[in-house]
Amino acid sequence: MHHRTLGNSSLEVSAIGLGCMSMSGVYGPGDDAESIAVIQRALDLGVNFLDSSDMYGWGHNEELIGRAIKGRRDRVVLTTKFGQVRSPDGKGNLVDGRPEYVRQACDASLTRLGVEVIDLYYQHRVDPKVPIEETVGAMARLVEQGKVRHLGLSEAAPATIRRAHAVHPLSAVQSEYSLLSRSPAEETLPTCRELHIAYVAYSPLGRGFLTGTIHVPGDIPEGDRRHQHPRFQEQNFEHNARLVRRIEEIAREKGVRPAQLVLAWLLAQGEEVIPIPGSKRRAHLEENVGALGVRLDASDLSRIDEAMPAGAAAGARYPDAQMKGVYL
Repeated sequence: MHHRTLGNSSLEVSAIGLGCMSMSGVYGPGDDAESIAVIQRALDLGVNFLDSSDMYGWGHNEELIGRAIKGRRDRVVLTTKFGQVRSPDGKGNLVDGRPEYVRQACDASLTRLGVEVIDLYYQHRVDPKVPIEETVGAMARLVEQGKVRHLGLSEAAPATIRRAHAVHPLSAVQSEYSLLSRSPAEETLPTCRELHIAYVAYSPLGRGFLTGTIHVPGDIPEGDRRHQHPRFQEQNFEHNARLVRRIEEIAREKGVRPAQLVLAWLLAQGEEVIPIPGSKRRAHLEENVGALGVRLDASDLSRIDEAMPAGAAAGARYPDAQMKGVYL
């Protein structure tokens, strides 16, 4: 297993982590027994960087991880997030960055995970109603109390990152980053490099679009929330599928799977970039870890960039309502 240092922390994490969101019914039904097997297989393979949130299944995901890592806590760099809360009317989520909520959310996550300390604690979405200094100040007190080791932000813009980092050093910033979604990440990476903050790339496989398994809309199960995402709809789907076919062709020529190629491309963007592909199946996990053995030279990287340049994808990465809450 290859490792990377998590920003300015002392934590050494696997160069590819495991995003656990999909295990809690986001992309079709989950299977707890298989999900636990995936997490434990990941640990056996040396993947020690697990990513969760208190809103994935509204607590289910943290409880699932807690069961999976019981007796193996010393092998895990455990991360989770707070800040998204259910809307009383059930229409979408709200964001809560109040200091008093930070404390409540952390205590609840610790209980569900069955651990005494969280290695990396993120604010899941920036709350525009609460100054970032107040939220991060409350997160810093969790560090002082020994409940959290390191802090991070998710979907934060460079100016917000700087303000937060001035209150307490951030070890990681997490945002979507893949060949299909490059602009926010590439705008933020210089700030992260300057401040020695790791960049954790979620949805590095474009929510499955870049795996070579989605060719027509019918390949996405009914009830899967990707049907609501602009990139998977109508003309956008057709345009993006043509781009993905170019990546599949390069992967075939390299003798690797498309998922392995795009993960290798991400790893080549810098030592501070740590992708966390999600997986609900052990076979997919093992395929993703195989990306660590893929070597891309300058000509490979240039060809991939030409096949899918920044901004080439059609459609926003979230529905309109959700786009309002990202990159703040």
